Amino acid sequence: MSLYIRKQARAKVRRRIRKKISGTAERPRLAIHFSNQNVYVQIIDDVAGKTLASASTLDKGLGAKGASKESAAKVGEAVAKKAKAVSIETVVFDRGGFQYHGKVKALADAAREAGLNF
Repeated sequence: MSLYIRKQARAKVRRRIRKKISGTAERPRLAIHFSNQNVYVQIIDDVAGKTLASASTLDKGLGAKGASKESAAKVGEAVAKKAKAVSIETVVFDRGGFQYHGKVKALADAAREAGLNF
């Protein structure tokens, strides 16, 4: 399968997910993205259109490099700590069209263990 077709397929799944999932002030959306080199996570209030907390492998002091399972777990833990700092307990999980397996699962499990509910 070519890269172009895979990207199209993921975009289609992502649109289908976003039709059903929306973040509010009480329960914001935890959106994830994986590039080839980094892991990015944002907690978003879609009603206000604001990012409430974010974390990525580019953050200094995180000690995570690359887009591996271990890095995803560290980023998940970091975003959960930042969410707690701004008093966010519960979120809606948006896997961004990625399969819930491997890095996505590692990130979600780490965020749950750090105290985030979804």
